[in-house]
This record gives sequence, structure tokens and C-alpha cells, in this order.
Amino acid sequence: MHTRTSRTLLNAVIAFAIGVVALNAWMYFAQPAMVFYPARGLDATPSDWGLIYEDVNLVTPDGVRLYGWYAPRTGSKRVVLLLHGNAGNISHRGDSIAIFHRLGLNVLIVDYRGYGQSSGTPTEQGLYTDAMTAWRYLTDTRGFDPGHIVVFGRSLGGAVAAELATRVRPAALIVESTFDSARSMANAAFPLLSRLIVLRYRFDTRSRVRRVRCPVLVVHSQDDEIIPHYMGQRIFQAANRPKEMLTLHGDHNTGFVQSRPEYERGLGGFLERSVKKGQAAETPR
Repeated sequence: MHTRTSRTLLNAVIAFAIGVVALNAWMYFAQPAMVFYPARGLDATPSDWGLIYEDVNLVTPDGVRLYGWYAPRTGSKRVVLLLHGNAGNISHRGDSIAIFHRLGLNVLIVDYRGYGQSSGTPTEQGLYTDAMTAWRYLTDTRGFDPGHIVVFGRSLGGAVAAELATRVRPAALIVESTFDSARSMANAAFPLLSRLIVLRYRFDTRSRVRRVRCPVLVVHSQDDEIIPHYMGQRIFQAANRPKEMLTLHGDHNTGFVQSRPEYERGLGGFLERSVKKGQAAETPR
């Protein structure tokens, strides 16, 4: 009887182990579709929002072609590198481009690999490379002083922005509606299942922001139904001083619009306190 029970238990353990391995094998291939939601077609351009812009075509060190837009703000030395979230592409970011432009900043927004008209397939390291390529375009090609560059990321873009800010020294970092890590998101979405799964991505915003040495603004809605507000609070707690937190209302995707004009005033105040203003006869090139 003892031998039979031991054999049954062993078979159960083996079956469970095989199930876990099979689950992880399936999840390994499924995770990219669960993390990245790129759209290829561009639905609008900055001219549709009343802005003058230039097409930007970049090539990353690993040979990926990136497409984006540069919207100049006449007379301003300040620029924002806008790193968007995981759904859609740059053509769905008109509100953010317009807001930063109104606040007196030049704007650079580039689609990650696999998004919009950019080539390639999105990966975590690939997105980090794309952000660095955009940064170098601003500093090396456009001639912007790093002390005039703001790195802004929303949702997934916040994780990318925080990683970039550990490798360069921008004037300021803004992280909006961002998760503190991919593991935290998995735990929140699948509390039990996540314990059995090996994650393909880290996107560890919390650990990255601990290494950032510029002013940090964390923006998050208390009503965010996708990325809980407590994750924004964790990022804020991990950040070094000087740091600020701006709490919005409204859902994940449109909270920043629903929270205007407070949202725009909050951004403007942070930028005035954190970024060298300066005026130029013409936009650096």
C-alpha cells in the first residue's frame, strides 16, 4: 500500500511538473502578444492637429529603421522625447504632442520597432535601443543640450523612459500611468498563475528609477483600471529627490485628458521648476 501511494504521489508530481513546463512553453510564445499591441497604419499626422512637423527616419545600431515626427516650437531650446504606450502608434498621440507643444517644448516622438512605419519586431531590449537611438538623434543630430531634454513615457513607455534615464542625464523624467514592473502586473492580473510562469520581460521601472539622478515626476490616475494607482505610488517612493507626484482622475487611456486643465498646469509647473528654459533665435538642428 505504501509503495502504491508513493507511486501515485510521484506520478502526480511528474504530471504537475510536465503541466508547468508545457504552460511555460506556451506562455513564452504568447507573452509578446500579451505585452505589445502595435498598430501599423497611421491615422493622422501633426498637420491634422494644426502643427508643423518634420518626418524623422532613424536607424538603430542593430539595423532597425525607426519612423517618427519632430514638431518644432519656434524659439525654444527645450525638447521632450515622447515614448508612447504599448497600443497603437504615434498617430494616436495627438493630445500629448499638442500639450507639450503648448507648454513651449519642441517634441520628438518615434514609433518603436514593429509599430507604425518602423521596421522590426518589438522586444524589451529592442525598445530600450530605440529610445537611446532617439536620444542620440536629439543630442548628436539636432544639437540639444541634455539639460534641455525631458524624457516622458506613458504606460509601457514609462518603463522605457526610466531605463533610458539611467544611461543618460536628461533635464527631467516624467513617468505617467506606468507599472512598477512586469512581475507586479502579472501578479495583479493572475495572482496564482503568475507564480508558476517564467516571465519573458522585466520592464522593472521601480528598480530603474532608483538609479535616476534627475528630477522625476510620477503621474497616475487614482481611477486607473488597467495599472493600479498603487504601482505609481511605488515608483514615486523608489525615486530619488527631487521628485513630485501628480494624481489624476479618469481611466488609464484618457485620464490625462479628463484631468485637464489640472494635468497641463501640473506638467507646466514641474517643467518650470526642473528644466532650464533658455531662448534661442532658432530651434537647434
